[in-house]
Amino acid sequence: MAEIKRRRDGVWLVRVFLGRDQRGKTRYLNKTVHGSRKDAQSYANEIERRRDIGTLIEPGRMELNTYLDEWLENAAKPKVSERSYADYRDLLKRYVRDPLGHYRLDQLTPLAIQRLYTSMLERGLSARTVRYTHTVLSAALKQAVRWRILPQNPAEYVELPHTTRREMRALSQEEATRFLNGAKTDRFGLLFAFAMATGMRPEEYLGLKWSDVDLKAGTVRVQRVLRRSRDNWQSWTLAEPKTPKSRRTIPLPNTITVELSHHKARQAEERFQAGGTWHDHGLVFAAPNGMPLNLELVTQHFKSILKKAGLPTSIRLYDLRHTCATLLLMAGEHPKVVAERLGHATVTMTLDVYSHVLPTMQKAATDKLEAMLFHQQQGKPGA
Repeated sequence: MAEIKRRRDGVWLVRVFLGRDQRGKTRYLNKTVHGSRKDAQSYANEIERRRDIGTLIEPGRMELNTYLDEWLENAAKPKVSERSYADYRDLLKRYVRDPLGHYRLDQLTPLAIQRLYTSMLERGLSARTVRYTHTVLSAALKQAVRWRILPQNPAEYVELPHTTRREMRALSQEEATRFLNGAKTDRFGLLFAFAMATGMRPEEYLGLKWSDVDLKAGTVRVQRVLRRSRDNWQSWTLAEPKTPKSRRTIPLPNTITVELSHHKARQAEERFQAGGTWHDHGLVFAAPNGMPLNLELVTQHFKSILKKAGLPTSIRLYDLRHTCATLLLMAGEHPKVVAERLGHATVTMTLDVYSHVLPTMQKAATDKLEAMLFHQQQGKPGA
């Protein structure tokens, strides 16, 4: 039977017996209830009912910092990639642990989390960073609910800032031609042409192996990505692709297939000349010693070609992927085909990212309707 004690008018202390711990120590849940004695009794009855049927969750008394250590090690680490794990760990350290880490889990409120997000925005951090922080923190607290440490997730009740999509820059057909002409004499010219023709992500073509290339069929298979450690760029690994849809086979333009054949022969010569200093990882695009390419070095060559071609140096290496998709859509290729080439999870994602191309596609569709419906008529409508 719960104990109910009057503290003062309208304030009651409810004390509910919960059982004994492993050391035999008696455990109680103490709660201050505001209202009438009837309100206090109703609360006590509900707690006892949940205790008896096994659905009562005791408030989490550990500090958030301690809990985040547990979550990272026992929930996040076994489930996500090494890179994602490092991202979660670093993000929580950078934005969450100092302002919120001292809170007990049962004292962490939506308001405290909301104030954190507001302060991040006031410090000049982007809405995207705030939303990513929220995604990680909310996932951790959601797991606390599953582990029956918290009755509910306080992060579910906060307001998130609106994001504005970063302006995407894709090369026009004329700009793409200028770029490729400027890249012909560059050491990484084939790599850039390959990136534009396939729409692959940088980590995908930098992790591509010759075993993934079928020169006879003119196709490549995306089966792995190159990951570098954030703490030490010389530390790298070949890991699983971003999503299951990222695993895909991409047909190659004949020009790229021929150039890859020449590139393979040149690389064999480099391997012969390097002798014992060659590190054979089977990579298609490799350093002169066979090791993975340094993305920073590749980007330097990319920027140099942009200048040579008279193009804005604000264009990113990743924009070659956007160029591939944009040119295909503008040429009338079906969005589902483009989605499969890019490795998008759904065609909806493709249409969302490349929504700026839709007006052009709609105009082309309208022109086709004009030709089909009206140009074959002998007279004008209504004549």
